[in-house]
Amino acid sequence: MDNRGEVREFLTSRRARISCDQAGLPDSGRRRVPGLRRGEVAELAGVSVEYYAKLERGDLGGVSAQVLDALARALQLDPAEREHLFDLARAATGTSLLAPRRRTGSWRPHRSLQWALDAIRDAPAAVGNGRGDLLAANHLGRALYSDLYASPGGRPNFARFTFLDEAAHRFYPDWDYFAAITVAMLRTQAGRDPHDRHLQELIGELSTRSGDFRRRWSTHDVRIHTRGTKHYHHPVVGELHLAYDTLDLAGEPGVAMTIYTAEPGSATEDGLHLLASWAATQPDPVDAAVPDPTRAATD
Repeated sequence: MDNRGEVREFLTSRRARISCDQAGLPDSGRRRVPGLRRGEVAELAGVSVEYYAKLERGDLGGVSAQVLDALARALQLDPAEREHLFDLARAATGTSLLAPRRRTGSWRPHRSLQWALDAIRDAPAAVGNGRGDLLAANHLGRALYSDLYASPGGRPNFARFTFLDEAAHRFYPDWDYFAAITVAMLRTQAGRDPHDRHLQELIGELSTRSGDFRRRWSTHDVRIHTRGTKHYHHPVVGELHLAYDTLDLAGEPGVAMTIYTAEPGSATEDGLHLLASWAATQPDPVDAAVPDPTRAATD
């Protein structure tokens, strides 16, 4: 993955979306391209035009945290975008290459993690990584994502399901929303770990096979996705409006657990009870082994 190109396209795309009015600057007339000029961003960040131009060409090597903070303020980056900028800077200096190597091989949930999942009986719970692999789930989680487990490809992956499986358009009533957050999360992960070969292969596959993915990938949007509400249309129980919270697992770097809950007394709570009854009649799909999300980036 070309880090300089990533930096250049990210900074230019963020600059292009900010008007003079939003930045609190006088509009000095007609512009050839939308957004702020380089000199205006440099002024807002308190650096020279030449230095900002160097950064926008993709050269973030050696840039200080103070300059990155000033740049984030000038470009009005949200927390996810600011973190992405710092990730790009770390990759530019080779910091990620100095990380200690971790274990190799395929990843499966430790039995205690699966026990913890299975102990959550009244709510769907699932474990995933930054590549969008669905790594493990409890019984209700597997029932909720029955379409995902049935998707071709050998192992369930949210990005492949969203862009390559027609069932996703039924399962996600607001498919555009899920497509946007899926791409933004992959872009965020690419900034965190630009040397993850499995992630690069996934992005290459989706870019080749999906025009929707290519178009959305070119926007360079990023997102941190930890809490909110999701709307699903399950093939058996119908509409579900589920709140979710995502928790990083300290003992499993790069892996997080998401728990889905329904408002008490709601139709969705009734739907989860129906889902549990249906799931009790179904065989459990086997969670497939996936490339270890914590292993060395160049494996």
